Amino acid sequence: MKIAFLAPNEDMQRIATAALSAAHADIEIKPGLLSEGVAIARQLVAAGTEIIITRGGTASAIRDAGLDVSVVEVPITGFDLIRAVEKARTHGPKVAVVAFPAMVMGIDCLGPILGIELHHYIIHSEFAAEANILRAFADGAGAVIGGVITAKLAARHGLPAILIGSGAEGILQAAEEAKRLAHARQLEKVKAGLFKTVIDYAYEGVISVDHEGRVTVFNPVAQRMTGISETQAVGRPIAEIWPELELAAVLKTGRGDLGQLLRVKGKRILCNKVPIMISRQAVGAVANFQDVSKIQQMEERIRREIYASGHVAAFTFDDVLGHTPAITATVRIAKEFAAAQSAVLILGETGTGKEVFAQSIHNCSRRAAGPFVAVNCAAIPSQILESELFGYVGGAFTGANREGRPGLFEVAHRGTIFLDEIAEIDYATQGKLLRVLQEKKVMRLGSDKVIPVDVRVVAATNRTLKRMVAENKFRADLFYRLNVLRLRIPTLRERSADIPVYARHFLARYAAAAGRQLTFGDDALGLLSRYPWPGNIRELENTVERIAVACRAGRVEAATVAGLLADEPESGLRPFLLESESEDIKKALAAARGKYGEAAKLLGMSRSTLWRKLKRLGLK
Repeated sequence: MKIAFLAPNEDMQRIATAALSAAHADIEIKPGLLSEGVAIARQLVAAGTEIIITRGGTASAIRDAGLDVSVVEVPITGFDLIRAVEKARTHGPKVAVVAFPAMVMGIDCLGPILGIELHHYIIHSEFAAEANILRAFADGAGAVIGGVITAKLAARHGLPAILIGSGAEGILQAAEEAKRLAHARQLEKVKAGLFKTVIDYAYEGVISVDHEGRVTVFNPVAQRMTGISETQAVGRPIAEIWPELELAAVLKTGRGDLGQLLRVKGKRILCNKVPIMISRQAVGAVANFQDVSKIQQMEERIRREIYASGHVAAFTFDDVLGHTPAITATVRIAKEFAAAQSAVLILGETGTGKEVFAQSIHNCSRRAAGPFVAVNCAAIPSQILESELFGYVGGAFTGANREGRPGLFEVAHRGTIFLDEIAEIDYATQGKLLRVLQEKKVMRLGSDKVIPVDVRVVAATNRTLKRMVAENKFRADLFYRLNVLRLRIPTLRERSADIPVYARHFLARYAAAAGRQLTFGDDALGLLSRYPWPGNIRELENTVERIAVACRAGRVEAATVAGLLADEPESGLRPFLLESESEDIKKALAAARGKYGEAAKLLGMSRSTLWRKLKRLGLK
């Protein structure tokens, strides 16, 4: 920050140069007295000077000129006054003081001490100095003391005058004060810059007014939203710029107005207005406002990042294995459903992969960036399912979170909610679910406020809902609301040619987890393909996992699979395996033309093993 010293005469310029050369060499020194000093001060300000050090009338003249600069006066120290009075007393015991008030503050106490009479002729302008000098001598003064202008005018009339000079002490004191002021101004600049940056780069529009209602701040967002520039707004009454804002009312009442909805240039905005209070008086007011659509976007992001964290769909249609016409047709239909926004009802037996399709539909839809919330309606007790789906406020029921909790429909906002086992929801909750699907709004338990939600519903069941509707176990209106797009997942029985694909896929996964390398033999795959798999893909996966853990050989044969599964008395495969084993032995005996030894070799077992199996299976 640039500082300059204006010296009213050559003597002070010389003293200042000597005093400031060491510790304050960065202070520029210029000559300048009174009106001449004002002209020089203007030039300094134009060159970037922010603080000027001077004294007496020059300081007053610069202040009166209204220049954008801080003025620090060189103080008249007690030593300066004593030196001047001592010189003046040589002209007589009566001494007159003709000076600006700031120059002679405290001089009265020197009269009694030095044994002289001191008379004051205070001036406030250089043009009043001459008349006061003449009056002082007319009143009997032996000499006058004062500043440079007093000394010059007295000398013009040949009258004795003593200049109150500024010594090095006062100049150094003024320099230190100027440096402190520069530091304080720099801190204010930093604060002002920070404040302006915050205001200019805020997401909200910000307008502030002073106590008269005139605009003092009009940030870029406010300019963009209102179409009014800062130069057009600042300094003008807010009632002229934007009368609908009614900011003057906040100034008048001293009370804030929060959450006001306004319309500006076709957009809805949410506005908060608060007064600036000092000593219980409104000295200004501030309004900040935001586009409602932006608030909605932020709300969506908060829901996605806080509430919906972890609710992600992992599967896509690439994870649906198989190439049979039944499954390829199902995938094609599901992709068409994904492009729509209507509810989807997925039907299929247990273990057919209904959730895989639900996740794939979500990831192929326009909601893929939103949350995917899966709810197993059969796994949640009916007493708490409602609070899980729709949320609750604090204290809604015993054991409830004191802060409340958002429901899964809120969590799924802008995404998909998957209601698995939808048929297990009790009749009363079905009615509330229907209301949410129809109105696109939820009401938390214990609350009277509705919350808009934008959620696509995908439901799934392995039961026949039409039969349940006929039996009054499922609401007909809810069924028709869900049954907009119906997708049926084929069973493994209907696409047995895909069983080897799944078997190899699961074996590779679980064998790698067990640190082994296993492959299926053709006979083993044939054995797995012929089984009806009532548990579908889930049962096949569990079976293959058991094979991967138990089998240590590199190749999994039919006999190994059959032997392993036959040891499970509760296994649904046992009757099938016995029948399949009988068929394999019959075929081997037919191929060997009844020769047991050759048949045993074809089956990969000893003759004695073949005899035991024949006996156990009751074959002749």
